[in-house]
Amino acid sequence: MGLSYRWVIVAAGGLLGCVAIGAMFSLPVFLLPISRDTGWSVTGVSSAMTIGFLAMALGSMAWGSLSDRWGPRAVVLTGSVVLAAALALASRATSLVEFQLVFGLAVGGATAAIFAPMMACVTGWFDTHRSLAVSLVSAGMGMAPMTMAPLAAWLVTLYDWRTSLLIIAALVAAVMIPVSLLVRRPPALEGQNALVSPDGEPQSDMSVGQAIKSPQFIILLVTNFFCCATHSGPIFHTVSYAITCGIPMVAAVSIYSVEGLAGMGGRIAFGLLGDRFGAKRTLVWGLFLQAFGVLGYVFVSQLGPFYAVAALVGFIYAGVMPLYAVIARENFPLRMMGTVIGGTAMAGSLGMATGPLTGGLIYDTFDSYAWLYIGSWGIGIGAFLIALTFRPFPKTQPAFAG
Repeated sequence: MGLSYRWVIVAAGGLLGCVAIGAMFSLPVFLLPISRDTGWSVTGVSSAMTIGFLAMALGSMAWGSLSDRWGPRAVVLTGSVVLAAALALASRATSLVEFQLVFGLAVGGATAAIFAPMMACVTGWFDTHRSLAVSLVSAGMGMAPMTMAPLAAWLVTLYDWRTSLLIIAALVAAVMIPVSLLVRRPPALEGQNALVSPDGEPQSDMSVGQAIKSPQFIILLVTNFFCCATHSGPIFHTVSYAITCGIPMVAAVSIYSVEGLAGMGGRIAFGLLGDRFGAKRTLVWGLFLQAFGVLGYVFVSQLGPFYAVAALVGFIYAGVMPLYAVIARENFPLRMMGTVIGGTAMAGSLGMATGPLTGGLIYDTFDSYAWLYIGSWGIGIGAFLIALTFRPFPKTQPAFAG
């Protein structure tokens, strides 16, 4: 089953990620309609996304560890059910605090059950073309801006935001629950081998405790935090920024879709580059380019230039993200991939949590988004410098003690 079914795993991971990430990222599309309908501030509604990223951070390592023990199918199925229910409940919220807690904690926590377990699962199914396989899953997730975001924008032109969010909840249930049943453990971890490292594993004698205390793990976490903090605000607030520049809602959302389309190409291109030149080298230079890409938003106000910058930013940031999972797989045992990738996802979610709230505060304070993009540039340079310090484990080394 291995050689053929592994592509089913890739397809399932891409579809699950697309719908889950797309459902969570419908909030930027609903941001102004919610604020105008309820009277809640942009900062207040944005905070629901910040809480969501914090919940993803707290849930990522936990869900990842559970997937190591129980297998990815049980985890992603649970996450799919909870996500659908949480979106439905958020559509009925009657106060800002209720919306922040339901959308933030429940939606964010449920989304965390998809990303790390599926990334860990896919890395275990591939010994060759691993960067490309992980990038294809990530490319599926990147379909969200081209599918779920336009759907959300179309729905909110026909219905109010509550009905629109409820329809998205129904779609999540109809798609994600059946697809979750297709997920399987990597063959190397099936049955009695579930908690044992296969022969030839890197650092096969390493314990989970040793892994999470290693400099390699810590640098991956810190790099991912700064990387995601770089593009978090630009991703979340660009639709609102475009609207403030006088661009109509549907056209503004199309900027988000262009970013997603470019991200599809970026994921595949960076996956191929990672397989050819090494994941670490590709990541480092991608982070450098990302910093200057987000700075480009400061200089645009018309739809055409927005498209150009969005295409550049989407190509780069989407391309670098799958490489963290590849680097993790190259340095840590398969039996703990859920925990390790969950840890990096936790750091990334914390980084993503900085953008929505910070961007909302900047806009409410200065009536402008310029400082958001300038600050993101500085954070991006920090991510590049931190990534330069990563040193892979030696190819051969003595067994870990303890």
